[in-house]
Amino acid sequence: MKIALGADHGGYELKKRLEDFLPGLGHEVVNMGVDGPAPADYPDYAKKVALAVAKGKASRGIVVCGSGVGASVVANKIPGIRAGLCHDTYSARQCVEHDDVNVLCLGGRVVGPDLAFEIVKAWLASTFSKTQRHQRRLDKILAIEKEFLSSP
Repeated sequence: MKIALGADHGGYELKKRLEDFLPGLGHEVVNMGVDGPAPADYPDYAKKVALAVAKGKASRGIVVCGSGVGASVVANKIPGIRAGLCHDTYSARQCVEHDDVNVLCLGGRVVGPDLAFEIVKAWLASTFSKTQRHQRRLDKILAIEKEFLSSP
């Protein structure tokens, strides 16, 4: 799977670790920056990752900032993106199975690399369940997005 990966300075160290980890799972990484620890604004990198997924340049995306919160807020502004902030494996699985989340947000100052690797593995191994109740809810989310985009 092709995965867009980006971070700000708060997530840079974890991003580096994920950049090395993901190919070992058989995934191709699309590097969306940053490539150093200098201060950087998370909206720039969360937007790059989210746009790569929304435009089909990557199947899924991962964004790392200090807490993961800012990255989640930004990524969810992009139509077609359902970003989830996960700091445990249950949420990582559930957000894909129930909500078809396509961008994972992590807090580089919240989770260590070993836990992040487990979260990422759980997230990547999950697929949307397509059960009636989950599809109904996803359809409602998509309708809200469409309604907002078509409003004057």
